[in-house]
Amino acid sequence: METLHTALLQNDLHWHNPAENQFAFEQLMQKLPKAVNLIVLPEMWATGFTMTPNEVAESMRGTSVAWMQHMAKQHNAAVCGSLAIKEKDAFYNRFIFAHPNGQIDTYDKAHPYTPSGEARVYNAGKGSVLIEYAGFRIRPLVCYDLRFPVFARNTDQYDLLLCVANWPVARIQAWNTLLCARAIENMAFSVGVNRTGKDAYRLQYPGASAAYNALGDTLAFADTSASIATAEFDKKELYKLREKLPFLKDRDAFTLK
Repeated sequence: METLHTALLQNDLHWHNPAENQFAFEQLMQKLPKAVNLIVLPEMWATGFTMTPNEVAESMRGTSVAWMQHMAKQHNAAVCGSLAIKEKDAFYNRFIFAHPNGQIDTYDKAHPYTPSGEARVYNAGKGSVLIEYAGFRIRPLVCYDLRFPVFARNTDQYDLLLCVANWPVARIQAWNTLLCARAIENMAFSVGVNRTGKDAYRLQYPGASAAYNALGDTLAFADTSASIATAEFDKKELYKLREKLPFLKDRDAFTLK
């Protein structure tokens, strides 16, 4: 495919209640345009950003992963977002990418949010991941990852940077700015999906889910309500722009340890 029709689904999240969240997102999905082939949910969409994963974390064979696979098949579109996942005796804030054919790609959040103590509860991922879908190369990020430009650096010719988050209202200007900056500096499309509402820790979330092109132009933006925002990404246009403005060829050479 040359065009990725993407839906950004932001919603208030029912605390520690995967079944209610599944139902709520199903209601939103009923309003999806038929052309959509990528559906993006927020970080920890099934539970809210919880610091007690021992109460709600699921395995990769749990109901939330199965639900994502079912929705992907039903809508003939990939469905992605992060979940609290338990593996052996460890917990992970894991990005799940469910393909319509049942295939699963995963990425474990590499930068746990240390101010909240996330790093004491969830194991950090070991590095970045590249997901290939519908002819696009996709780099997933989870929330706090967005603050680290070296980690998001486009060294493998990805087309789309995709960040899911629970980003509070107090720092939403940083979210808006960083999401746009990551698109510009990496000459790639960027998508960020944030939640709305208030969680059990009394943090307020303003939505502001958005999509940008490689020049930083806004392709989609959602306000504070539960809603769907859509954006179309044209790979041919992206590659033509990279040929015209070959900024990536002048990037500094270094590697992460």
